[in-house]
Amino acid sequence: MSNWQRRQDDASPPRADKRTVRVGCVEYLNARPLWHGLSNRTDLFSLQYDVPSRCSDWLHSGAVDLALLSSIEYTPRYRVVPGGAVTSTGPIASVAAYSKKPLTRARSVALDTSSRTSATLMRILCAEWFDIEPEFVTMGPDLPTMLRRCDAALLIGDNALFVDHVALGLHKHDLCEEWRGMTRLPFVFAFWTGRPGVLTPAHLQAIRDSREAGVAALDDIACAHYPGDETLAATGRAYLRKNIQYRFDVKCVASLQRFYTSASKLGIIQQAQSVQFYDS
Repeated sequence: MSNWQRRQDDASPPRADKRTVRVGCVEYLNARPLWHGLSNRTDLFSLQYDVPSRCSDWLHSGAVDLALLSSIEYTPRYRVVPGGAVTSTGPIASVAAYSKKPLTRARSVALDTSSRTSATLMRILCAEWFDIEPEFVTMGPDLPTMLRRCDAALLIGDNALFVDHVALGLHKHDLCEEWRGMTRLPFVFAFWTGRPGVLTPAHLQAIRDSREAGVAALDDIACAHYPGDETLAATGRAYLRKNIQYRFDVKCVASLQRFYTSASKLGIIQQAQSVQFYDS
């Protein structure tokens, strides 16, 4: 059992000392470069780890001060750290829909419970790109179980990265590739988000430094994520270098606005919103 699976039973992380900022970190491989250097800054941060949906819940409940927030969870009451995010220009490989029949014929889709952003992206693509109106069923990330219940299944993270869909006789749709085909924009999965006033200039600089250190250490990060398994580590290294970007530029902001507009049209959020950043 992985570390993040063991931590899922902990509904709320412990409170940190008042001098530190409590941080919810997504413990997926693609997120590790953003928090790679923060564990060394115990003077500024106390880190807890889990899947995207749990980290978002921690921020909403006040259990953490800052989180690597899943994009669909953002509201204007928060502030965003400039510069770094988990993004992809597609393909991303680790966010994909698998189906027993062509996806355009799917009448039901199982959605991985681990990330509400990926689930929202799937719903938007079904409505605007695949032109289907399937039944959506939220399920745990177990592909055989999902495909026994539904015609298609959305998986994210390692569960998607290592699926051999050809051997299983399944169709695969990379959701970032589909988003880029529809919008010509990258997709933004998560970004550092907190409440106004919780970060000092020292915190903001440390977060920027952590991103730079992480991007410079992608090979080491992949090896640490898959200790003792060179085959998985090699896949992880290639994935971090080819499939993930850590920029948060004007195209990413435009992509978020497009994403929020589509989500609001589907009634997933109340209205499209503009991202507000911390002053750097």
